[in-house]
Amino acid sequence: MIEIFLVFVVFGLLGLVLIFMNRFLGPSRSNPNKEKPFECGSPYLQKDINPFPIKFYLVAFLFLLFDIEVAFFFPWALVFKEMKVTALVVMAAYLSVLVIGFVYAWKKGAFEWE
Repeated sequence: MIEIFLVFVVFGLLGLVLIFMNRFLGPSRSNPNKEKPFECGSPYLQKDINPFPIKFYLVAFLFLLFDIEVAFFFPWALVFKEMKVTALVVMAAYLSVLVIGFVYAWKKGAFEWE
């Protein structure tokens, strides 16, 4: 218990030291250009900003979703010999949900790029 308390104290003090070091050692002169809002590589409320199409985000999200789900195959492969038929049934259920989601996204046209 004392170790956890000691960790909180040490890192709390480290955080305070870093904040004060930034305050005393950091730049103190302000610049009007530094105070202007700047987001995503373009000036704030610029007229000619073309946002990314929603398809880009959808494909990226689906890639992450299916990539993370496939990562669950590795622990399953490690315990397959001990669990035998139970592991096979559980993975069949898991894969059926994964395939149903993939087919649903495919039918909705999530993988078509226009």
